[in-house]
Amino acid sequence: MSTLKVDTILKRTGTGTITVGQSGDTITIPSGATLSNQGTTVPTAFGKIGQVINAINNTEVVSSSSTYVTTGLNTNITPTATSSKVLVIVTQAGVGKNSSNTKCNLKLQRGTTDIHQFDSDAGYNAGSASNYVGSSSVCYLDSPSTTSETNYRTVFASSADSSNVSVNTNSSDSTITLMEVLA
Repeated sequence: MSTLKVDTILKRTGTGTITVGQSGDTITIPSGATLSNQGTTVPTAFGKIGQVINAINNTEVVSSSSTYVTTGLNTNITPTATSSKVLVIVTQAGVGKNSSNTKCNLKLQRGTTDIHQFDSDAGYNAGSASNYVGSSSVCYLDSPSTTSETNYRTVFASSADSSNVSVNTNSSDSTITLMEVLA
């Protein structure tokens, strides 16, 4: 193997693209080294996905309370750096109301902290008939700023106390996917 030591690489004439290597080659940047674009530091990770966690839940849960309760859909991720972000993708299936004039409200939580309300009208039809909307989804980019294990979950509530709402109706599969986006 040969070593080339230079301070500056310039295009021979004019401006344009300078190619390093060829198709199929791997360019290695040592740990701790950075790329610089006129003084702007560019991370060597280039927005890579560090890990992907997925969970499925299909246990039907019914509630008539306006107090939020867990849907049973949850999973944990342990970010590798405090600068990492977590992309949370949720499809909450079998969402609707069983009776009365109510709505199913859905929130995404990190631990027990609300981070996003992603539905506040599921199943609403201005009447007392049952109404199931299929699924409600959210894609949310979170910045947990931790390297500790972190739980993400969905919770739901009835907008009218004493009127039933449900999730995972008829054992519908709900999914949650967590992706660590490296800084």
